[in-house]
Amino acid sequence: MLTQIKIVAVLGGSPKPNRDSHRVAKYLKDHGYRIIPVRPGQKEILGEKAYASLNEVRGIVDCVNVFRRSEQVMEHAKESLRIKPRAFWMQLNIENEAAARLLTENGIDVVMNRCIKIEHARIFQ
Repeated sequence: MLTQIKIVAVLGGSPKPNRDSHRVAKYLKDHGYRIIPVRPGQKEILGEKAYASLNEVRGIVDCVNVFRRSEQVMEHAKESLRIKPRAFWMQLNIENEAAARLLTENGIDVVMNRCIKIEHARIFQ
């Protein structure tokens, strides 16, 4: 999956360098992925235009990388149906079976409770 995605929406991305979502987004950007930060109240993160929600994102998104609490995931899964990413990736300690079912029923691959940065480093380094 990581070889097939190029554009990653980082849902819950943070402008604060000490946050996991910032470190993961920076890692992905440094490794050639285009990131689309999604965080209300931010105009820019890591030099990229930030969006308040997935509903504002236009164009292709290959993967939605989620940094939100498990109980908040269903709302974002529903938003993702409009943009039809190839994958919906829930970071460590984030799981939502109902959202995963909805997404997979609509042809979107789902990863839960895994860090995209750790998986990338394990596979490619």
